[in-house]
Amino acid sequence: MKASSQALKQKHETEREFGGILGAVCIPVFLPLTVLFLICVSRSPEASLFQWPPPLPSSEQLWDPAAAALLLGWLALHALLYLLPLGKVSEGLVLRDGTRLKYPINGFHGLCITGVLLLLFLGLGAPLGHLFELLLPLAVCAIAVSFLLSVYLYIRSFWAPPHALALGGNTGYPLYDFFIGRELNPRIGNFDLKYFCELRPGLIGWVVINLGMLMKEVELRGSPSLAMILVNSFQLLYVADALWNEEAVLTTMDIVHDGFGFMLVFGDLAWVPFTYGLQAAFLVVHPQELTSLQAALIVALNGVGYYIFRKSNSQKNQFRRDPTHPSVARLETIATATGKRLLVSGWWGLVRHPNYLGDLLMALAWSLPCGFSHLLPYFYVIYFAVLLIHREARDERQCRAKYGLAWDTYCRRVPFRIFPYIY
Repeated sequence: MKASSQALKQKHETEREFGGILGAVCIPVFLPLTVLFLICVSRSPEASLFQWPPPLPSSEQLWDPAAAALLLGWLALHALLYLLPLGKVSEGLVLRDGTRLKYPINGFHGLCITGVLLLLFLGLGAPLGHLFELLLPLAVCAIAVSFLLSVYLYIRSFWAPPHALALGGNTGYPLYDFFIGRELNPRIGNFDLKYFCELRPGLIGWVVINLGMLMKEVELRGSPSLAMILVNSFQLLYVADALWNEEAVLTTMDIVHDGFGFMLVFGDLAWVPFTYGLQAAFLVVHPQELTSLQAALIVALNGVGYYIFRKSNSQKNQFRRDPTHPSVARLETIATATGKRLLVSGWWGLVRHPNYLGDLLMALAWSLPCGFSHLLPYFYVIYFAVLLIHREARDERQCRAKYGLAWDTYCRRVPFRIFPYIY
């Protein structure tokens, strides 16, 4: 009995991710501080990540009741849009108890309705550029909501049945389980909290903040710069694509594998909207001039990245849902012991993660309009490269455990992970 319990403990040790308990303690402290630090740096004249002492905000700059009201109203709006009977209802993958949850596919409708409301508010003279001044208090409120929601999720998970818990989030170590998430699909009635947060308030909030930065530039300089227009356009395309293809998220690691804890809550509600759009905030204080040739090359890079990203993801999602579909039926595959097959041709025969390659090319295109005088606008592409390499390593471990020898065969057939002939 002692040997088996020790083996189980060792198994938990090997399965813990993101630095285990140490990471679960440090990340919820340092990542919120990083968000606030990056916003402060983007607004400072130097915009230097290595400035010492760093630009520290006053307590008055960190709190504004209007920011709290705006954030709560924003969450309420998108909860209402989530519940509207728009679009179709799709089923997720089969759960461990044999059931399949249903999800409303109406995120793109929510984006369009939000766009109409924004146009209405702008027509009425709403000062959308004031979002620039509210960035810090909005981020503080989003961080606070992330902690409160994470505490609620952790507490309620103890009433969830065992089959509803995430395999990696029920280790018995409270700090780690709080961080990684115990319950896989927490719901209030039919309202899926994880699915709602994954693509709605944070992702759409990101493009609204970007628009606020554009309007602030209009206030300061009379018109938006070409660099600001490119950043807004590229990132709007990315968000619109994610919501147009919302059904694809039902097969992702976040929905299928990861529990809903602080890691995903904070990422969805605070990290994404306040760090992914740093380029727009940077351009308000540090305007950049682009030639037509430079703009054309950046547009081309983003287009190539988007093409790779969308085509590879569409091919993967089609194959997962219907391997007999004419668009994927002729692709070469490898049989596995699970009964599923692995693609070894098409985009997935080029590298193991072609969607990551497209993602990184787009991330670079978002930063290039900001020029080369500062490192800050490139924080996103650097962070994203680290994130995707880490996620690729997680994918490798899970696929090797799931598919065994078939995965080894696939890796021999497709030796490059993200970058052809490089990595």
